[in-house]
Amino acid sequence: MRPSNRAADEMRRVSLERGVSRHAEGSCTVRFGHTHVLCTASLEERVPPWLRGSGEGWVTAEYGMLPRATNTRMKREVKAGQPSGRTQEIQRLIGRSLRAVVDRRALGERQITVDCDVIQADGGTRTAAITGAWVALSDCLNWMAQRNMLRGGQVLRDHVAAVSCGIYRGTPVLDLDYAEDSEAETDANFVLTGSKGIIEIQGTAEKTPFSRDEFGQLVDLAEVGVGQLVELQKLAIG
Repeated sequence: MRPSNRAADEMRRVSLERGVSRHAEGSCTVRFGHTHVLCTASLEERVPPWLRGSGEGWVTAEYGMLPRATNTRMKREVKAGQPSGRTQEIQRLIGRSLRAVVDRRALGERQITVDCDVIQADGGTRTAAITGAWVALSDCLNWMAQRNMLRGGQVLRDHVAAVSCGIYRGTPVLDLDYAEDSEAETDANFVLTGSKGIIEIQGTAEKTPFSRDEFGQLVDLAEVGVGQLVELQKLAIG
């Protein structure tokens, strides 16, 4: 029995709320159960130095957790002078995930930065962030399209969503919350496109090595979960 009483292939309740920031060109609050993340997409008329003169744009991401996103207060990373290794890893993952489905030449020499701020954490913050970031990015691109700022047609080539899967008490399960994640024998994050293309898989045996067959079961669960998330993204953007 899972702590949340969910079936092995059952997601937490997921919601995607668009237009939550009056200033950002695109925004979304995403909720995976008790994990809540605010995603805002900001357009800038500049690109990193290595892209100047290339005619291509850039999509990047930043990630952070509010001090009381967890059950005890964390210090703000700005006080340490630099983001932690975990934060850098996650924000790079979000950026890679979004760039995988964007025609960057269509942006021109502009940069879109998607900020993902964790308001409340209960496991799966990076997967929720990627799923909500795609919605915020989609809205930003629509904002640009309405102002004739894009070159060409299909700038966003596919959906991107992410979900965690793991082996908890010997059973492969979908969308781990913190209670499961902290005790799982295996923990994995899957970033997939709407057409089931694989962008990234992060998998670790936390306690007991897992088999190839068990890995296959986790992939199957991830495809189910991402399929549901993509349908919610489609509903959210109308």
